[in-house]
Amino acid sequence: MDRFSFLNAAHTAFFADLYEQYLQNPDSVEPSWRSFFQGFDFAQAGYGSEEFAAQVVQVASGDSGEISEKMQKEFNVLKLIEGYRTRGHLFTKTNPVRDRRLHGPSLALENFGLSQADLNTVFDAAKMVNMKPCTLSEIVKHLENVYCQSIGVEYMYIREPHKLEWIKNRLDINDNLPNFTADKKKHILKKLNEAVSFENFLHTKYVGQKRFSLEGCEAVIPALDALVEAAADKGVEQFVMGMAHRGRLNVLANIFGKNTQNIFSEFDGKDYDEDANFDGDVKYHLGLTSDRVTDSGKKINLNLAPNPSHLETVGAVIEGITRAKQDRNYPNDFSKVLPIAVHGDAAVAGQGIVYEIIQMAKLDGYKTGGTIHLVINNQVGFTTNYLDARSSTYCTDIAKVTLSPVLHVNADDAEAVVHAMLFALDYRMEFGTDVFIDLLGYRKYGHNEGDEPRFTQPVLYKLIAKHKNPRDIYAEKLAQENVISAGFVKELEEAYKAKLDENLEASRKKDLTVITPFMENEWEGYKQVSDDVMLQKFDTKFDKKQLADIAKTITELPADKKFISKITKLIGDRKNMVETNKLDWAMGELLAYGSLISEGFDVRISGQDVERGTFSHRHAVVKVEDSEEEVILLDKIKDKKGNFYIYNSHLSEYGVLGFEYGYALASPKSLVIWEAQFGDFSNGAQIMIDQYISAGEDKWNNQNGLVMLLPHGYENQGAEHSSARMERYLQMCAKHNMYIADVTSPANFFHLMRRQLKTEFRKPLVVFSPKSLLRHPDVVSSMDELANGQFQEVLDDPNVADKKAIKTLVFCTGKVYFDIIAQREELGRNDVAVVRLEQLFPLAVDQIKAIIDSYPNVDDYVWAQEEPKNMGAYSYMLMNFDLVKLRLASPKAYSAPAAGSYERSKKRQKNAIAMVFDKTLFQ
Repeated sequence: MDRFSFLNAAHTAFFADLYEQYLQNPDSVEPSWRSFFQGFDFAQAGYGSEEFAAQVVQVASGDSGEISEKMQKEFNVLKLIEGYRTRGHLFTKTNPVRDRRLHGPSLALENFGLSQADLNTVFDAAKMVNMKPCTLSEIVKHLENVYCQSIGVEYMYIREPHKLEWIKNRLDINDNLPNFTADKKKHILKKLNEAVSFENFLHTKYVGQKRFSLEGCEAVIPALDALVEAAADKGVEQFVMGMAHRGRLNVLANIFGKNTQNIFSEFDGKDYDEDANFDGDVKYHLGLTSDRVTDSGKKINLNLAPNPSHLETVGAVIEGITRAKQDRNYPNDFSKVLPIAVHGDAAVAGQGIVYEIIQMAKLDGYKTGGTIHLVINNQVGFTTNYLDARSSTYCTDIAKVTLSPVLHVNADDAEAVVHAMLFALDYRMEFGTDVFIDLLGYRKYGHNEGDEPRFTQPVLYKLIAKHKNPRDIYAEKLAQENVISAGFVKELEEAYKAKLDENLEASRKKDLTVITPFMENEWEGYKQVSDDVMLQKFDTKFDKKQLADIAKTITELPADKKFISKITKLIGDRKNMVETNKLDWAMGELLAYGSLISEGFDVRISGQDVERGTFSHRHAVVKVEDSEEEVILLDKIKDKKGNFYIYNSHLSEYGVLGFEYGYALASPKSLVIWEAQFGDFSNGAQIMIDQYISAGEDKWNNQNGLVMLLPHGYENQGAEHSSARMERYLQMCAKHNMYIADVTSPANFFHLMRRQLKTEFRKPLVVFSPKSLLRHPDVVSSMDELANGQFQEVLDDPNVADKKAIKTLVFCTGKVYFDIIAQREELGRNDVAVVRLEQLFPLAVDQIKAIIDSYPNVDDYVWAQEEPKNMGAYSYMLMNFDLVKLRLASPKAYSAPAAGSYERSKKRQKNAIAMVFDKTLFQ
């Protein structure tokens, strides 16, 4: 009786508080108490015998002394059930090629106060697993089937009781074992055959070529097939899937229906159509959009996003694509679009972006109604064993961040894999949250088909060499069940291979590779263009009266709500700007957004602190003082046709930028903006910039209109708060890949934002946006400049009275212009003119030449920058600008972007500005 002696000492109030805590979060109380409370609930619900119920209630009220041996045994059975639910996944048969690691204590009866002698005893506790009172032997058999066969389930850390109950009830049905009809079993075998035969065909026809085979995890194909079919029946209309290279070609062929003729052409290395304005990518990085009609007649749209070799980056992109589709097509029912993220075991555990993505899952600006995460777990990361690849027990332990259930499944058990996938689908559709499947298999060859895995895993690969493929294992099972005849698999294999042979022969008659555009319907009407088209002038005007109406709307706070005095003053100051016709940066920005949503475009902005802005300039969202109710004045624009979305992001650059890239990829009629807290911090997302933003169109033929706002400027704030590393972006520029701008007036920013949506094409736009200029007295524009102007790639000096008097012509970009002008005024130098390059790429060479020609007497041309010599735009200008020879005025070359000392930083800046006016000064 010592096991429950703590009950006699329990204070009634303490007991009540602890029970309340248990009801809110069963996992938060000590295991002995949790077992007791389960028994208490069990008794109160009428599951136990009257004697058992009476004794539990007595113990709960503190009136009981000794408890009967029968009651103690019932409690012990409850603890056994709890043990299986909590730790059963550690003792499954989920690994097809290795022995499971040993974990202790085991689930032996003796560890729960039970023994072999109790196996024939009937226990009421069986009702806790939806069974009638039965023997302990029957209970254990049920628990073994549910928790310790080919599927191991982790879920007891979930804190919501209704989710726990749903999972428990779902698992108890049919002992958590598959229960498919003969026809369904044949269909699973058919898809398994396709997966196996496809890989065998490529292995034979393209010996030694990389394909990143799915062999060892072929059950992915029938599982995804079952998911598509079942999801369509549940109302899902679109899938958005992201995966790395492992098994990608198999998925493209056998799930997405990609014509294998095109796959074979890619293996043959054929060139693209001569009109194709892109360089393409390797075959196992390409994406595809297709439509499929399910067996029940439902039409479903399938999207597999293209991705680079940075394995987990695409996870963020597909979440953004999904949210864009949901916002546009199903704003009131996110379940209609289902994201599926396919991971590798080493990657899901090792790459930090996964954590960033998982943390988005429940945030207002990024949630997508639940993602199904499928891990193709081949137990080796390139050459690294799993014991060297993670510290956690499972590669999927990140699921616990969002309290998502995990199903660990043996990849050799095809029915179990399909069963687990259908569980995952039902959970996602029921609760709108993430769920994980850890598919334990192996890879038949090395990291790729030319790799020798026995260098690093000789023992494992001896086992794999002798191991049957999942199709043959499943076929033997079905033959034993008399579901199929002896020749059934051979017929399937020969028919599928014949089709592949036919397509291979047809592909060999073609000279070129055909690349099917990704999300072609969303991009209908848009065209790809070159640099010269990007430099054309576009009509970005907006009706002045309508603009004034928008300005009035966003400068009036609701009269019935109270705001802090600083907000009241700020909005009042904006109203005064309109009246005096001197609009600052924030007004120019907000009016750009207001004009676009008035015309029917959507605007979406996200990033750290974007609602008010890092520098407290934007205040697109203001809070009511007493309630913190959010007020978005742009939402009050009369007769607006578009939506304005703005979200403060979590403290992530990499994941959030990937999300926004995906959003823009799926929504070309939206102005999608990511703003860095400081431009310097964008390097935390460098992989997204390198692999997607700068090169996505060239690799995958995907246009994208994402805008990156990168606050940039030297205000003596040190090395991490000065430079967005302009030089890096300019180095990436080529052909027609993106716009790079560094604008200095509200009007120019207004037209720059409108230009993004007023063209028949989309390009990423990187803007080195200001910090101190946000409130600079000279950085203002008139309402007429906004309404009737256009974007100016180059701004000539507006204060030059006589161009013939100019001897020194200075070129610069960004904030340094105002520093140079201030110094010119102080020195009284009327022989110096300063030209601003507002757009750095594509460089408006013809405009610059015309300006140069308008100054006939210049003999000194200067490039001035506040960045060190080895940074900023100087090297870019040397490489791309040869109209005149430029003299440099800048700080010396340094390893860090700026000095940490305020005084040293000011001194360097002062010296650089002095060089503009004195050509005898050198760095």
